[in-house]
Amino acid sequence: MSTPIVVHLPSSAGGRAVTINGEIAGLARDDRDLIVFLRRAGIYDAENALDNPNWVEWRGGHAHRYEAPR
Repeated sequence: MSTPIVVHLPSSAGGRAVTINGEIAGLARDDRDLIVFLRRAGIYDAENALDNPNWVEWRGGHAHRYEAPR
């Protein structure tokens, strides 16, 4: 089974799409946005989930980096 939260490749305009259980949660421009999405999904210990590979998969870029690729 894959992780329930996927933070996708940074977009050309910056920010990263976030999906939770396969549903689009929104575009995160920083960790604060991501934490809001996770809390809305019922994950109240969101800060600790960000670096837990059982919860979050960071695809196509470094974790916690949201800027557009160069």
